[in-house]
Amino acid sequence: MTNNELFLAIAVMTIANFITRVVPFLFFAKKEPPEYIVFIEKSFPPIIMTILIFYTLGKIDFSVAPYGLKELFAVSLTTVLHIKYSNYLVSIFLGTAFYMYLVQFIV
Repeated sequence: MTNNELFLAIAVMTIANFITRVVPFLFFAKKEPPEYIVFIEKSFPPIIMTILIFYTLGKIDFSVAPYGLKELFAVSLTTVLHIKYSNYLVSIFLGTAFYMYLVQFIV
C-alpha cells in the first residue's frame, strides 16, 4: 500500500466510525427512543449471559477429566457475582475472564 492509499483508508475508517457514533444522537436527540430500542436495551444483557452459558456448557464432556469442573466453576462465579453486584457488565466481564483463565492456564 502506498502512503496515499493508507491515508485514504484511515480517513474512510475515521468517517465511518464518526458517523456510527453520531447517528443515534441525531435520531433520538429530541424524542424518546422507540419501544423496540427500549426492549433491546433491557433484554440484551440477559440474552448475552444466556448465550455465554450455553457456549460454556455446550461442549462439556463429563466422561473425561476434569469432568467439566472449569466450566461449572466459571458459571458459579458468574452467578455469585451477579447476585452480589446485580450488574450485568461486571458479571459478564469477570465471569468470561475467569473462564478464559481456567481454560488457558489450568490443565
